[in-house]
Amino acid sequence: MQLDRIGKDLVAALRFYSRLPIPARRDDPDAFAMPDINRIAYTIPLAGAVIGLIGALVLMGALALKLPAFLAAALAVTALVLATGAFHEDGLADTADGLGGGRDKAHRLTIMRDSRIGTYGGCALIMALLLRVAALEALVASAGMVRAALALVVAEAASRAAGVLLILALPPARTDGAGAAFGRPSESAGLACGLVAALLVVVILVPGFGISTAFAGLIAPLVALLAMMRLSGRLIGGQTGDVAGATQQVAVIVFLLGVLIFPGR
Repeated sequence: MQLDRIGKDLVAALRFYSRLPIPARRDDPDAFAMPDINRIAYTIPLAGAVIGLIGALVLMGALALKLPAFLAAALAVTALVLATGAFHEDGLADTADGLGGGRDKAHRLTIMRDSRIGTYGGCALIMALLLRVAALEALVASAGMVRAALALVVAEAASRAAGVLLILALPPARTDGAGAAFGRPSESAGLACGLVAALLVVVILVPGFGISTAFAGLIAPLVALLAMMRLSGRLIGGQTGDVAGATQQVAVIVFLLGVLIFPGR
């Protein structure tokens, strides 16, 4: 029974965070409704790991076909973008445009709601994608194919926990929108999300890289979280769904850089 609930909650998280074609069961008429954040919070890092596994498999497949590491990394990141429908990348672009180009809170929030991408958003997207590809290529060169793939899986898991914790830590900057509809997790749900992410970091990184790398993997998402909390709190007085998506993108980059800086054994 417990495993059945975990499976249902994981599927709900994957439906929200990805474009994976997961069919609905006949006994679940609300399969595609907005999920309950307090129920699925603990499975969000697991959903991130599943999404990361897609990129990891593409990375290893491309390298097995003797493609250059840069091209393999680019294909892996492309697979992640396709799997999520650029969900978090969209948030990053909107956040960069709003926080970078707005003159006050109201103007920033208005810009963030605009579907058009401006200079700040375009530059943020380009730099984020470039940093993810470059970091992944460097991991392949320094750690090898398998360990680079493992780091990618954990990075996608831990970075999604950072996005959830941002929503918990800051009040909503507006009363409507995707972030408000998704709701704020309770402290217990946020704690469960963070603990599952930390467990994945330790279980996967310690055997593959060592304790120092695992420690870096635990600290890196927190650094990204604190930086985005400070920036968003100061400029718009809270958080939105876009800022949560941007936090995930910043966290995954900082995570991969942390693994590179502290490579362990």
